[in-house]
Amino acid sequence: MMFALELKDLYKIYKDGDIEAVALRGATLAVEKGEFVAISGRSGAGKSTLLNLVGGLAQPSAGGVRVEGADIAKMEESERAAFRRRAIGVVYQVDNLIPFLDALENIMLPMQLAGRRGARERAVELLEQVGLENRMHHRPAMLSGGERQRVAIATALANQPSLLLADELTGELDSGTAASVMELLAELNAQLGLTLLVVTHNKHVAARAARQVRMSDGQLFEKELQYA
Repeated sequence: MMFALELKDLYKIYKDGDIEAVALRGATLAVEKGEFVAISGRSGAGKSTLLNLVGGLAQPSAGGVRVEGADIAKMEESERAAFRRRAIGVVYQVDNLIPFLDALENIMLPMQLAGRRGARERAVELLEQVGLENRMHHRPAMLSGGERQRVAIATALANQPSLLLADELTGELDSGTAASVMELLAELNAQLGLTLLVVTHNKHVAARAARQVRMSDGQLFEKELQYA
């Protein structure tokens, strides 16, 4: 069976002179196509490091990272960048929108960089999907925090990735807006069959996922989440 995402004995070691810091210690995980998985854990557990490796933004010290059967850890940088642009979407805690572009232009940009046709039509369609068709010509500074995250989600989906990664995407939002954004992700997961991996320290956000995984000291545990 080919998984949407498969991590096998993943290690990440950072070195500073003679000092080594182990961020990931043999992390292993398999995610099926269309699954909605939340990875939760306290600060320093290794969550963001894990997401950077899954997103092809960093290289593991050991182990494999397979997305749709392709081991991105073994790709050359240019090959990995092209694969990431095509197959993986990422949404961050702080929206990564370009301030001098409006919502429509921000969503069109990844498609234009990838040389895709019909960028405007798809961007309009995505804005309708996230409920912001009436805000398409507003720049980020004119949008609320929740609206900016919705545009960021639409931008991440522009090139129709098979895997969407979200890194503490509700961290800067109030509880009501956070719930609205998570509701949107759940709808996209159900409607599009999108594989969704959300990293969070928020138990309410994690509870929206169909499957929860706990992270501690660089390892992943398929256990009931415990919070202090």
